Amino acid sequence: MSKVLLKVEGLKKYFPIRKGVLNKQVGYVKAVDDVSFEVFEGETLGIVGESGCGKSTTGRLLMRLLEPTEGKVEFAGQQISELSKDEMRKARRDIQMIFQDPYASLNPRHSIGKILEEPLIVHGMGSAKERKQKVLELLEIVGLNEYHINRYPHQFSGGQRQRIGIARALMTNPRLIIADEPVSALDVSIQSQVLNLLQELQKDLKLTYIFISHDLGVVRHISNRVGVMYLGKLVELTASEDLYAEPLHPYTQALLASVPVPDPTFEREQIIISGDIPSASNPPSGCAFHPRCPFKKEQCSQVVPKMQEVKPGHYVACHLYEATQH
Repeated sequence: MSKVLLKVEGLKKYFPIRKGVLNKQVGYVKAVDDVSFEVFEGETLGIVGESGCGKSTTGRLLMRLLEPTEGKVEFAGQQISELSKDEMRKARRDIQMIFQDPYASLNPRHSIGKILEEPLIVHGMGSAKERKQKVLELLEIVGLNEYHINRYPHQFSGGQRQRIGIARALMTNPRLIIADEPVSALDVSIQSQVLNLLQELQKDLKLTYIFISHDLGVVRHISNRVGVMYLGKLVELTASEDLYAEPLHPYTQALLASVPVPDPTFEREQIIISGDIPSASNPPSGCAFHPRCPFKKEQCSQVVPKMQEVKPGHYVACHLYEATQH
């Protein structure tokens, strides 16, 4: 088994809600609520869920672009949740992020050469000549040309901009890349090109990915293991093939049942979930999914289910499976 590169324990992020003239705090939005998982070296861990489930906030907490309310993040044996700002800046050489929007994440006033060189300057890596060489090398790796170096972001298509975003993330030779919805803003035809590029880079550069997405098809294509989030909590985590072949959590089952299949004769068991996602500022008691769950029992509304291993390597937070543990 590969060794653990990233270990997350009890991660929480609560945003205060303030109201009135005095800006008084009246509650919290529990964006991420007690999330724990491990990422192994060289794998791709997919994190999937609907909008507002806390997956992007989790990605930003791992980079410490947001400060966690509680919990620990350990990267390569080092507690990054306890580092000072300067130490964290150094650690970011090894952890980089690809953002969702290739339009917003590139500075429109800077040429591509300057955008790509910036991480090297920030981390004090290489001479001017070496930096330029590295920029040209990475442009080529992501499928762009040397003559693109003096152009500006508005002169590129969405897919090309995302390639520039990928090149920028790779500039410091990171070990872990957090990809936050990296293809959701792109045309479907371009999505597969970018996903294939990410997979090739992973192989060639021995990268580890956390791939955040709401698209189950994309996650299946690229991930070794998948974690499913609902209302700030991780509800299921297992190998990609196991999740798609035999989802255990009712929410995962409903998510997968909603994916269209290009076969009109295919009959799939429908799992109907009613209602809307509850508010993260006022989550339900017990299991957050219980108001919408077709299989709920009495304890579901009272007791928060713990994440447990139901089958080898298959973890689920659901009271339905507690009896099978003993």
